[in-house]
Order: sequence, then C-alpha cells, then structure tokens
Amino acid sequence: MSPDPLSATFAALADPTRRAILARLALGETHVGELARPFAISGPAITKHLKVLESAGLISRSRTAQQRPAKLEAEALKAASEWLTAYRRFWEEKFDDLDAYLDELQHKGEKR
Repeated sequence: MSPDPLSATFAALADPTRRAILARLALGETHVGELARPFAISGPAITKHLKVLESAGLISRSRTAQQRPAKLEAEALKAASEWLTAYRRFWEEKFDDLDAYLDELQHKGEKR
C-alpha cells in the first residue's frame, strides 16, 4: 500500500540530501551528475534519492540522449504548504494569547 501524497511528500522532505537536491532544482533543471557533485555519495545513491522525490511527485525526469535531467515540480509542495499554514495560524494565535497574558501580568505588576 502506498502512502497518501502528503505523507509521501513529508517522507521525501525528511532527508537533508533530498531537500538539498530540491533546492538545487529550484534553480533549474539539471542532470544526475550535477546533482551528485556537492555530495560525498555515489551516483546510485543520488538515483535512489531522485526516485523517492519522483515517487512523491516533487520532481519529474525526462530523457534526452544519454542524460536524464530532473526538474522540480513545485506544485506538489502546495499541499504540504497548505497543511503547514493551518498550524502556523494556530501557533500565531497561541503566541498572540501569550502576549496578551504577559501584557496583563505586566500591567498588574505596575499597578502595585
């Protein structure tokens, strides 16, 4: 059974190498050799990372002659961003409540 798309996205993003690959692909399409260059890992290891990213829908790969360039599919990040936005709103409200409470405590202390 394959995970739901949101779980696949977060699983793919859980690895720092894959996040770095996505950051590089945000600059434009490139091939495996270029993606592997900054990492001290093998070509097959990079290919495995690319397969995880591709399975999650975060990248696409095409074939041109001997190359298989990878391209960022930023739309796939939209669901993760929307999910996180709901929680950001929650925490912003909690911080606003905390600020109000601290202001109230400070004003009570000043009145004494």
